[in-house]
Amino acid sequence: MMATRAQLRPDKAEPARAGDQGRDFEFTSADFARIRELIHRGAGISLSDHKRDMAYSRLARRLRARGLDSFREYLDLLESENDPAEWEAFTNALTTNLTAFFREAHHFPILAEFATKRQQPVSVWCSAASTGEEPYSIAMTLIEALGDSAARQATVLATDIDTQVLAKGEAGMYQFDQVKHLSQERLKRFFLKGTGAHAGMVKVRPEVRAMIRFQQLNLTDRDYALRSQFDAIFCRNVMIYFDKPTQAQVLSRFDPLMKPGGLLFAGHSENFTYVTQAFRLRGQTVYELTRDGGAARAPQRSQTHTAHSSTSGVSV
Repeated sequence: MMATRAQLRPDKAEPARAGDQGRDFEFTSADFARIRELIHRGAGISLSDHKRDMAYSRLARRLRARGLDSFREYLDLLESENDPAEWEAFTNALTTNLTAFFREAHHFPILAEFATKRQQPVSVWCSAASTGEEPYSIAMTLIEALGDSAARQATVLATDIDTQVLAKGEAGMYQFDQVKHLSQERLKRFFLKGTGAHAGMVKVRPEVRAMIRFQQLNLTDRDYALRSQFDAIFCRNVMIYFDKPTQAQVLSRFDPLMKPGGLLFAGHSENFTYVTQAFRLRGQTVYELTRDGGAARAPQRSQTHTAHSSTSGVSV
């Protein structure tokens, strides 16, 4: 049940916690409760108790940037002004984007085999794209599986709630340390080596980048404004930050956006078996849309939106 304002703002001051000493701003349990309620309402994220210090350190930067003296003042401003730019900064501050090229590597051979059996062109949605490593890994896999000519027709939609990481992904530039574990074949085929001011960096080749469309999207929105259907959806290491009702809602929105027999790739610690009957477990954290799922239905436009619908799921 959502906390009321009275519950969030007790009259009596609470004792200072040991970790609060030396901080620039007072940070009460009421402040943290409001933050948890706001990020859940706006992004569907269930912020756990042990994230209190993280929330302080990241949002304290916003207080300094806005010239504010307290978290209460910042949160009042956030709610009263309904400033999309500040809501975006608030959401970006509270999302963590852990990713790597070909992370959870067992998924990509499955995608490759699956893609060769699908009607062309193949389309994949990476619903928590972060800084781009995952959608680029998907695109590279499709090129390797289908060949250059077929892959040029394939599409990858890369979405995330965090606009800052999306911008990094769209740029497609990375430190060499981020790709050094890849084979020499992949490095030569998919990356350009930086020189001069960009020495020590690599850039994704234009033909790989051309397969991907980056777009901001919040997985808790009621209307994703997506009118095409996908052969596969990657939603990895995101659902663990949603409560069960939110997980069920997101999965129900995936259902009509998938072609019959489509695959859903989940994170290593995620289990959807007890959340929905629209998908059945096919392999290690890979789910297949069931025959009686909604893939054959055309996506429907919802008439309502969440409070901040301009913003894809993320991890905290």
